[in-house]
Amino acid sequence: MLSWDEEATEVPASNTAPPQAATVSQLAGAAVDTDMFAASGLTAAAHVADTSRRVNAADKRIINGHTDVNQLVPFKYKWAWDKYLAGCANHWMPQEINMQRDIELWKNPNGLTDDERRLVTRNLGFFVTADSLAANNIVLGTYRHITAPECRQYLLRQAFEEAIHTHAYQYIVESLGLDEGEIFNAYNEVKSIRDKDEFLIPFINVLTDPQFTTGTTENDQKLLKSLIVFACLMEGLFFYVGFTQILALGRQNKMMGAAEQYQYILRDESMHCNFGIDLINTIKMENPQLWTPEFRDEIKALFLHAVELEYRYAEDTMPRGVLGLNAPMFKGYLRFIANRRAQQIGLDPMFAQEENPFPWMSEMIDLKKERNFFETRVIEYQTGGALSWE
Repeated sequence: MLSWDEEATEVPASNTAPPQAATVSQLAGAAVDTDMFAASGLTAAAHVADTSRRVNAADKRIINGHTDVNQLVPFKYKWAWDKYLAGCANHWMPQEINMQRDIELWKNPNGLTDDERRLVTRNLGFFVTADSLAANNIVLGTYRHITAPECRQYLLRQAFEEAIHTHAYQYIVESLGLDEGEIFNAYNEVKSIRDKDEFLIPFINVLTDPQFTTGTTENDQKLLKSLIVFACLMEGLFFYVGFTQILALGRQNKMMGAAEQYQYILRDESMHCNFGIDLINTIKMENPQLWTPEFRDEIKALFLHAVELEYRYAEDTMPRGVLGLNAPMFKGYLRFIANRRAQQIGLDPMFAQEENPFPWMSEMIDLKKERNFFETRVIEYQTGGALSWE
């Protein structure tokens, strides 16, 4: 076992002693041998610290930046750093949530109706792969095209949270003893789920293509379009039928463990969506030439298509009324959300004034409540001094 108290083992002396390195003070007081520098391809000037290459915050850009991406500070996009810190403060793990009541309810033949069971399995069928798609899009695509290190820092945290979400859905599937082959292949086998994923995949493929680079108006618009699709339509729209359904179960004291996990996931995804919108709006501000009328029309068409796909998913998961919900209620809800997302990125609302039929969901989404999320559970994370290195 590695012990930090052990003394370093001495290396046996060789016949020829290695040359001793000069100290900084010795070098500072010594005459510079210009022939030595010339022979090595260096100049005496190279020996002096070059401060001209230090990053100036004003020079940073979200995309197509030329400052050193390894230098986190000085901050220009403090909002991204603040969201990173908030994400870290909201950390949670699926195993901390007790699933025993869910297991007993699921195994009880009379515990849930057939419609409620369909709703749960369809939900898991979509979500078990959706967050993997999101993580791949971040790690293999978005991250390498964003040149602001503060934003990259948040994206790393977001990718980890997507992994936690995938873990959470797997944990629910395993706890309930569901058919893993059926659940994890739903995105191939269930049309309403497959249609949503097929809508998203082309936007993943654009950014993950090794040959894709930003720097032209056309490609910068492709990047911006992909960011809008994932922030506003995937995380900001495609997740909301499922979130509402499982949280509605929890409000009726059913599947409480799953509902608690969905509540934490909803909180995370709300922050992902908000970060993405800030990212989009900053790119627009720094690159106004991208926000053309033609581009805005393309985005509006994507919004309309996404609303239709999510409504079809609502119909598939709820062919009959369940939990006081029905598919038509979600038509207005999805239009309400789409209008809100459109306005957040500077588009006009696309639907006539829509009301929120689920006002209680607004309370779930309210990030000001995040400090209260963990009052129902005990966290016993190990600190550095308590970790075992064995």
